[in-house]
Amino acid sequence: MHVGGTNGKGSTSAFLASTLRAAGHRVGLYTSPHLVSLLERFTVDGVRTSEAAVTAWMQRLEPVATELKASFFEITTAIAFADFAARGVEIAVVEVGLGGRLDATNVIEPLAAGVTRIALEHTDYLGDDLAGIAREKAGIAKPGVPFLTTETDPTLLTAMAECAEERGTKLRRVSPSRAVGVPLGLRGPHQVANASLAMSLAESLPAAWRPTRDAIARGLATAHIPGRFDRQGSYLFDVAHNPDGARALADALRAASPPKPVTAVVAILGDKDWRAMLQMLAPVVDGMMLTLAPSAGERAWDLDEVGEWAMGNGESGMGNRVRVIASLDEALAAARAAGGTVLVTGSFHTVGDAMARLPGYSPVE
Repeated sequence: MHVGGTNGKGSTSAFLASTLRAAGHRVGLYTSPHLVSLLERFTVDGVRTSEAAVTAWMQRLEPVATELKASFFEITTAIAFADFAARGVEIAVVEVGLGGRLDATNVIEPLAAGVTRIALEHTDYLGDDLAGIAREKAGIAKPGVPFLTTETDPTLLTAMAECAEERGTKLRRVSPSRAVGVPLGLRGPHQVANASLAMSLAESLPAAWRPTRDAIARGLATAHIPGRFDRQGSYLFDVAHNPDGARALADALRAASPPKPVTAVVAILGDKDWRAMLQMLAPVVDGMMLTLAPSAGERAWDLDEVGEWAMGNGESGMGNRVRVIASLDEALAAARAAGGTVLVTGSFHTVGDAMARLPGYSPVE
């Protein structure tokens, strides 16, 4: 199973893998990026692979990877397929890494493929034309293979449909509200669309693989993926890393009304539209700690520029509710001192770095 899109593809993959497990299959799930450990990317029936296995695959793959000058993601994709085969996976759910047409995962011949909603992302690689991005996403379509989407924009649907026909299949639209009223293991209003796509993908499978309605219901209700509106005690983690994700997070906060005050610890990558993201989050939180995620490295935002903009020289309207604290540890401590709910968001780096600081917390089974 192949799942692409801008936001929601990880959640859709988790819903789909959970549904297939509920049907009794041995299921591999390959996702990216990871939060705390590389091992999170390779799970079979919810259990991640071992460090020893990854080391062994690396040693075996190193000569050909060096010869081909393979990228990091190409190598991890090869490890995923090898690991799934070695662990007896019957059916795998594979999340696209970036784009679709040229993504390393697009070597597979899936039983079905789906695309979640589409928004601007990775414009340095995919460009800033949404229709063009839609065509790249639709590049995972295969001849005769069911190809589904929950996208609703007519222009993007046309672009995807044309691409699908060029590849020998037809695009099928799925209502993003199809799963309304269905109990879901992942929280937030935006998860309804992801569950709707996962449900329809499961139903599109050949009879030998198709889960029953009961298995689909159980799978959707028990799905879990770390860092997606993920509550752990007084912490709430969400990997929203672009404006579309920030909008979904803001809607989820309004719907959930977590214990107040809600203090957001935020670190966004410098190449993202952080101004738009902060403006979306500001109305739904009581305070904001702007900080740095250590693992972001050179991709981190310019905290001086961000702080100056957020505290009055921009049109943020945040004023004295914002503090700039470069140290993530100190930012987390300050947010905890406020009581209520500590929201950690802005990127996978931010959430992963914060999770790694919580004693005993593991983002996988």
